[in-house]
Amino acid sequence: MRACLKDPVYNNKDRQFIEENRQFYMYPNPHHKFHIPVMGLAFTIDSPVKVARFGIASVVSIIEDRLIETMRSYYYPFANLPFVPITTKEKDYRSKRITDYLNLVNHIVNLQIQKLKNEVFEAGSEIMKYFEMLPDDNKAKQLYRRMMHTESGPEKEGMENWLRSQVIPGSIDVNIMTKLDKNNFDKAGVLVEDGSDAVSALKGYADSDLSNSSVVFSAGMNPRLYNFLEKCDQFDADDNGCFHKKIIIKVSDYRSALIQGKYLAKKGIWVSEFRIESGLNCGGHAFATEGYLLGPILEEFKAKKEELTATLFGLYNAAVQLKGRNGFNQPHPISISVQGGIGTAEEDALLHDCYGVASTGWGTPFLLVPEATTVDEATLALLRKAKKEDIALSNHSPLGVPFHYLKGTSGAQEKLERIEKGIPGSPCTEKHLVSDTEFTKEPICTASAKYQKLKIAQLQSLQLPEPERQEQIKKVLDKECLCIGLSNAAPLQYKTPFLKQLTAVTICPGPNIAYFSDVVSLQTMTEHIYGRANIIAVTNRPHMFIAELLLYVSYLKKHLEEDAGTIQSPKVKKYYSGFCQNLINGIAYYRGLQQSIGLGKQNFNEALCAAENEIYAMNEQFSITDFSIT
Repeated sequence: MRACLKDPVYNNKDRQFIEENRQFYMYPNPHHKFHIPVMGLAFTIDSPVKVARFGIASVVSIIEDRLIETMRSYYYPFANLPFVPITTKEKDYRSKRITDYLNLVNHIVNLQIQKLKNEVFEAGSEIMKYFEMLPDDNKAKQLYRRMMHTESGPEKEGMENWLRSQVIPGSIDVNIMTKLDKNNFDKAGVLVEDGSDAVSALKGYADSDLSNSSVVFSAGMNPRLYNFLEKCDQFDADDNGCFHKKIIIKVSDYRSALIQGKYLAKKGIWVSEFRIESGLNCGGHAFATEGYLLGPILEEFKAKKEELTATLFGLYNAAVQLKGRNGFNQPHPISISVQGGIGTAEEDALLHDCYGVASTGWGTPFLLVPEATTVDEATLALLRKAKKEDIALSNHSPLGVPFHYLKGTSGAQEKLERIEKGIPGSPCTEKHLVSDTEFTKEPICTASAKYQKLKIAQLQSLQLPEPERQEQIKKVLDKECLCIGLSNAAPLQYKTPFLKQLTAVTICPGPNIAYFSDVVSLQTMTEHIYGRANIIAVTNRPHMFIAELLLYVSYLKKHLEEDAGTIQSPKVKKYYSGFCQNLINGIAYYRGLQQSIGLGKQNFNEALCAAENEIYAMNEQFSITDFSIT
């Protein structure tokens, strides 16, 4: 949106000032350069209510409808509106709960924006906070500073009016983890059409009144979910090529972006953003690549972005026209964003300046910002004290995907108590992660009491060496209920029961939490992101690229040790050879990057050398010789 000199709110003096200072007014609406990614199920469930009015985008998980119903019961009274439950007896109750909650959040944010716009520019006001938090190179921020040093009069009034017109909310985005797509059945046992978990969540979002918003698909491609998009015209571009609801796909490499982008483009569906996440240096589930590191991945996106856009547009435009709609003369924009382990303003600037990303995702550090995320007090205290050794890349997830995990949570304690009582496993009330059919016709969750009882009995009956049996039993007992554990923080914090008998919390920060130890305000965290403050006290924090590299080296070593007995089989050896080669190539890339832009300090190169030497040592130990050593 550009300045309109005929805007009726301005008098002639205002217009004259604007005309004389056009360079300060002709710019898009102000936006932040970062976003708050989805975290768990509850930790960002209401983040838009907390941060959207300050222009900050955040992502809400919408897969857990019982949690969403709980949040409805809290936020309707908060908004001075009557709460009417949406019970499980209603048809399409899941999608209706999601639609209504998103509409409620949008309503609250719009009221907040109107209130903020009407505030006076004075110390302590939220409108002052809005502009103070913007990055320094933002045109609105620059004009705001000029306004603050301008004497009262028509000139200052014109500036204030124009700044008010530039106040817009941050995007209210939603996340659907594509793998969480359990089938649902009616009371007669008939499969509900378009009623699976992920599809009904998508329907709930599509039917909401959110605009200038996006759905983020994570965890890979789900054909059923993607096919349902064809039924949702809410994701179509209008005649001007604008989208009211956009699609973001979270990916770990370029190949995944191309495959998923082409799949959707052939259906006339445009992906507006590819959100790259580090394979291992992230919170929650970690989808490791085959040794491809974040820097080289970003470099590939940068080099091939135009090619990607052209490829997708050719398929997309043909599909749109085949459906009888008007095609477009040029591609819609595609943005690239990135998240995973970012911790300093220097790292953030590198990602913007070197790779041209549109936005950076700051997740884990925001768990220590109560003004932005929702974490219960006990878990918040654990996060503050967390050290490097307190974060584990565990096998706790029933999905069978590595899962970053904070030790010592009430969820972990509850799991151990059940084991000690001889009743391991969870009640499995939500069933979002059911997938195993080893013992039952209908899928059950590997963290459930039912599965663990059956699996342990099976292991006890087998003729196994006792150490092996105990190791297998330990793997079974490691699985932990995430549906409840990742949902409980918000209901506990707001004293709004989710499930009365199940109050344990599980939290999944990235390794980066070890370097953040203070609970800070939203403004302080924003100051840190933009380099106007520093809240990291330690001096030995590794660069985000190094931290990820070290995680991959550890990951490689662990899996080599586990597969030592089969390492010489051609298929296994080929996999590890490629993994090592990709790491070596990544190290070479980082050396070149350091030389070209002066990246990091001396310890950056030392860390590269140490990682490289460790890879060589693993090659000698496990005889993975089919990769280039320079």
